[in-house]
Amino acid sequence: MRARIFRPAKTAMQSGTAKTRKWVLEFFPDSAREVDPLMGWTSSTDTQSQVRLRFDTKEAALEYASENGIEAVVTEPHGRKANVRPGGYGENFATNRRGVWTH
Repeated sequence: MRARIFRPAKTAMQSGTAKTRKWVLEFFPDSAREVDPLMGWTSSTDTQSQVRLRFDTKEAALEYASENGIEAVVTEPHGRKANVRPGGYGENFATNRRGVWTH
């Protein structure tokens, strides 16, 4: 069995970073997915692809993988700096604005 260990990125729908602090162990698919000809549903005989294990640290995930004989590939997360403006959100409504306020 092969798996990958990674920290998930934040969702594109929100600016929050919830569910991005834990490490995830996810198995690579062993077989290809098939499309059901009648209903059009996508299915697979590989049940391991449905398993996602979450760990607090990368070391805990690697230890679990080595104890259970799982070949794991670690993907390091990319760093992200905070997007903080000097005036913040309140600057949108400032009364001492120097330029013309437009959309």
